[in-house]
Amino acid sequence: MAPFLETVKSFADVPITDAGVDTLDFLSAAEGVVCLFKLLDNPAFALVVSDLEGNITKVRTRYDSHPTQSTTLELLIRNEQSDKKRPATESLMWLLRGLSFTHKALHAAQSDPNAELAAAFTTGYEGSLKKYHNFVVKGVFALAMKACPQRAGFYTKLAADPNGGAAAPQDKLNEELNAWLEGLDKIVKRMQKVYKDNGYGEV
Repeated sequence: MAPFLETVKSFADVPITDAGVDTLDFLSAAEGVVCLFKLLDNPAFALVVSDLEGNITKVRTRYDSHPTQSTTLELLIRNEQSDKKRPATESLMWLLRGLSFTHKALHAAQSDPNAELAAAFTTGYEGSLKKYHNFVVKGVFALAMKACPQRAGFYTKLAADPNGGAAAPQDKLNEELNAWLEGLDKIVKRMQKVYKDNGYGEV
């Protein structure tokens, strides 16, 4: 596994049972996305990082207060529906939207070895978060896209061993990153259906 991906929970390893997506493992993997955006080292993505962290915290707060009713994402939001306010349901919806953006952006980068991150992340944004944002936020994201680092530099960081060891080979990096993305896509699509079928909102 590529050194960076060894430090975070892979979405490919998040258990999915008949009861749904394991909540704690999902949140752990989502925290890895925060680390990935920090790896981009782009101040313009501060809004993305803050949004992801805030939504993760709210979903975790619900889990901590109702652990036996929140073992899976599906159970967590279903059991919150009887409450007057449903902060975890809304926060999970926005978290999933952010994860969809991440998947689409990195999938675009993986699909075209010549694509720079600015183009890949623009593609990801236009296919996910953009329709939910107002004019001001769209402007912030447009700035973030333009400020994306060069593709080569980002992939070098993904492959690098923070402890100074040998970098991961490109084929190994691609294998692990693709598995991470496939796992993420599977969860996002599953939860999109859950939200739509139950009238919880649109992911």
